[in-house]
Formats: sequence, C-alpha cells, structure tokens
Amino acid sequence: MHQPDLDCWHMQRALQLAAEGQGYVEPNPMVGCVVARGAEIIGEGWHRRFGGDHGEIEALKLAGDRAAGATMYVTLEPCCHQGKTPPCTRAIIEAGLRRVAVAMPDPFPQVDGGGAAELQAADIDVDVGLLESEARALNAPYLKLVGAERPWIIGKWAMTLDGKIATRARSSRWISGEASRRVVHALRGRVDAIMVGRETAARDDPLLCASPPGPRTALRVVLDTHASLSYESRLVRTARETPVLVAIGDTVTESGRRRLTDAGCEVFVCRGDTPAARLDALLAELGRRRLTNVLVEGGGRLLGSLFDAGQIDEVHVFIAPKLIGGIEAVSPIAGRGIEQLADALSLDGPAVEQLDTDIYVHGRVVALRQQKP
Repeated sequence: MHQPDLDCWHMQRALQLAAEGQGYVEPNPMVGCVVARGAEIIGEGWHRRFGGDHGEIEALKLAGDRAAGATMYVTLEPCCHQGKTPPCTRAIIEAGLRRVAVAMPDPFPQVDGGGAAELQAADIDVDVGLLESEARALNAPYLKLVGAERPWIIGKWAMTLDGKIATRARSSRWISGEASRRVVHALRGRVDAIMVGRETAARDDPLLCASPPGPRTALRVVLDTHASLSYESRLVRTARETPVLVAIGDTVTESGRRRLTDAGCEVFVCRGDTPAARLDALLAELGRRRLTNVLVEGGGRLLGSLFDAGQIDEVHVFIAPKLIGGIEAVSPIAGRGIEQLADALSLDGPAVEQLDTDIYVHGRVVALRQQKP
C-alpha cells in the first residue's frame, strides 16, 4: 500500500537533489532520484553534468542489489532512448524495482510517455504526477525549450528608487553595490548566453563574463542591426577567448560582416521585415542551438521588445537607495508597454532580499505569454 506522506517526503528529497544540477546539465533537464524501502533511503543521485550518468543510474549504483523490490522516486519520466548515455528504463528493469513514482512526464519527443510505458510493460508499477507542479517549476526553462523551441529569458537590471537605470546623460556606473554585482556574476556563471543591445554595448563597453567563473561559459550576444559594434570594444577584443555572437540585419554588407568575423566574432543574420520579426528569428536560432537560459542585461529597448513579445520569463532587479529624477532619464523597460494596469505582468511569489543597502527582487513571471510562430 502506498503511503502518501512518505511518497511526498521521498519525492521532495529527489527534487532537492535535482536542483543541484542547475547550471551543469543544460540543455538536459535537472533530474533527481531516490531509491527507498519504506522510509529507508538506500540510494540517491542526480544528473550532475551534461553527458554524465542520469540521476536514476547514480541512485541504482548506490542501492546495488538492495534495489530489487524497492521503490524509485524520480523527478522526471525515465528516458527510454539511447542518447549520450544508455536508456535509464533498461537499468531500472534489470535492477528489479517493484515500483517507480514519477513526478512528471518528459515531453522530449524521444521519451514522451515511452519511458513509463516500457516500465509498465515490464510489470513495474508506475505512478505519474507526484509533486508534478513542483517538478514543472524546477524544469520550466527546459520545458519552454522543448515546447516553444525558445530559450528561457531572464531579465536583469539595476535601478534607482525612482525607477531609472541611467541618468539623462546615460551615466549608469554604478547604480547597485558590490553585493548586488556578486549576485549578477553568479547568474552569469550558470546561463547559456548573456544578451545586450547595441546601445548598451557601446555605452557601457561591458565584458559580460562571470567573475569568478561559474559552471558555464555564456555566449555573449549583441543585437546590432547595422553591425556597428566597435572593433576596440572589450567584447570584440576578447571574442577569440570567449564567444561573441553579433545579431545583425540582412542589409549589412559583406564587408561589414567580415569586419566582425575577422575579429573573431560570429555573425548571425536576423531576417525579417520588422524588429519584432528579427528578434524572434534570433530567439529561434538560440533555441535551435539548444541554449536553455539567456540572461538579458539591457538596455531598455531590448528589454522592452522582449516584454512586448511576451518573452520575459523571469526577472532579477536590484534597487538602489538613490534618486536620479528627470523625464529624460532611462527606464528599464521601453517598447510599447501595456495600456491597462490590469494587463501588467506580475511575479509568482517573488523573493525579496537585502544586499547591503540594495533591495533584490527576483521571481518568475506569472503569465508567460509565450507565442510560438
């Protein structure tokens, strides 16, 4: 007989383990696993790195022969296909498990219910849906990548109490303090790409690298329709060390493209009749490359375009106890915006922290408004 409280307790542990893979496993999902006999955990594991053992395999190795007749709790439907590693379903069947509790199905086309079906065909009791909402929240970026074929977009900005990211003279360094900047570097170290607009690249001359380095080295992406990024910018000068992708319009001449490629940058031509169409072409390309998490660091035009397109999924905002004033001072999100306050986006249970004198607010957008063309 199943014990719901005990089942939830084991699955909560599996979810906790899965989260340890953040920044290491993408574009794969984060997966945690517990093998138990009643209340006793006899094996546990998680997917530690892309290309490495899945959580189920780690847990089964620890459980050994005691896995026979035990129950497995896993946060995502076990894979049933040969990828970089053999199918987990085969190892589960060979281990002689009696029951497998799965938090959620895996929508990846080569799994998509096939893993559960294979286990059931081997007379293993399979339960799907235990703490499913928690599992979906954990792997929301993966689910967007698989379902919408677009990366998870994380908007980040630092602003003053009166909602400005720069003065009327475009001065912005530094609005936030050192503690906030340390958090930003940690964010940079776990994402697949960091994106800025041409104006931000020209004005701030950012490097867009994590210091100290994190588990991932992000692709640095600049939206530069006219390919005007300076050859002397720090991004271009370091392009042979850390990749830079310059997204340009289709009217740029061959010599304009070559100026960037000869300096070590990669160029992607965004085709489309409107800025929104060209932005969507870039997001589609990043999805095709299976980039899961993209951190957008500005400026207001780029964040506004993403906001208008319904593509901002998560925000990290650092609010400094400063006032700038001025109608010409820069706001974090430009674009068209909304007309009615009832249409404003809100965050789902945002976290609010104090970092020295700054206030740090972060959370996920409630209405994702994702649109697949």
